[in-house]
Amino acid sequence: MSGPRIYIIAGEASGDLHGSNLMKALIAEEPEAEFRYWGGDLMSAVTEGRVKHIKDLAFMGFIEVVANLRTILGNMKFCKEDILEFKPDALVLIDYPGFNLRIAEWAHKNNIEVHYYISPQVWAWKQSRVKKIKKYVDHMYVILPFEKPFYQNFDYEVEFVGHPLIDAIDEFESREEAASFRHNNGINDNKIIAVLPGSRKQEIKVKLPIMMEALRAYEQFEIVIAGAPSIPADFYKELIDDDAKVVFGQTYSLLSNASFAVVTSGTATLETALFGVPEVVCYKGSAISYQIARQLVNVDYISLVNLIMDEEVVKELIQRECNSKNIRAELDKLINDNSYRENMLNNYDKLRARLGAGGASQKVAQSLLKTIR
Repeated sequence: MSGPRIYIIAGEASGDLHGSNLMKALIAEEPEAEFRYWGGDLMSAVTEGRVKHIKDLAFMGFIEVVANLRTILGNMKFCKEDILEFKPDALVLIDYPGFNLRIAEWAHKNNIEVHYYISPQVWAWKQSRVKKIKKYVDHMYVILPFEKPFYQNFDYEVEFVGHPLIDAIDEFESREEAASFRHNNGINDNKIIAVLPGSRKQEIKVKLPIMMEALRAYEQFEIVIAGAPSIPADFYKELIDDDAKVVFGQTYSLLSNASFAVVTSGTATLETALFGVPEVVCYKGSAISYQIARQLVNVDYISLVNLIMDEEVVKELIQRECNSKNIRAELDKLINDNSYRENMLNNYDKLRARLGAGGASQKVAQSLLKTIR
């Protein structure tokens, strides 16, 4: 007897990470499970069945989406045809809402069971999407503690499974590769400032030069940049100083060796906090995209750390404030003001406690399989 057939769609680097861990958990529960998926290198390392790579899917910002509309619509048409051909027992959508919510609506109308893992950030903007989620998503698994009561306000029951980064980081810390990170990359014994400039070309192009300008003042530190796996090394060479290093596929090793970090808003802010690295958060988008977002977004913070804690645990430098002078000022405080730094680290401990005990991937796998057995 063959195992369950599961179709997964992840469109971004974080989705690739969480998708890969979910696939491992599903295989642990059902070794005969058969997969077809949209994802990246991490999901590909688990098992065969990839349809599209995330590097061909990640379009960021209003302008870029419009410019690539034909490609996006073509991907959607192909995706629907591919799902019908595969005939899955369940469709698992991981974040990536612009694409995945449209697929959810279509799948529901075609009597395909829809599981959504990692809720779209409807609490931040487009709360009208909750109606669509209630109508078309059979099972929603949320990873942020405030999301369950948010959905309850709309009379929609969701399952809080804890944050999958807890598991990913705990699993990494049980391995030994972090210990050889300096040796493998020719990094000296100076303290490291980690730079996490994002995963998409346009955001890296805007922010990395500003970050580098700020970091020239820290000659006593080793400056190490986390390169995005889908972006070639040559792209970074024009944006960085000769003495800065770029490493690929080693972000967790970098964070486990870093003393401080300059981080682009997004999942990386939470990863940095969970590794206990004092950080400054940066965001700078195109003027048009930012103005549109300001009208639509309904949150007080842009970093996950501050959103979860509902207070400013880490400094956020947004748009005009994201400049080399302000980055240096915040880094100076983190480096030189012990009580300021310790307060941030104490808040990181509270953050970890708030995210739950772990086991998110296993909980989703077990719940999903229970519904289709």
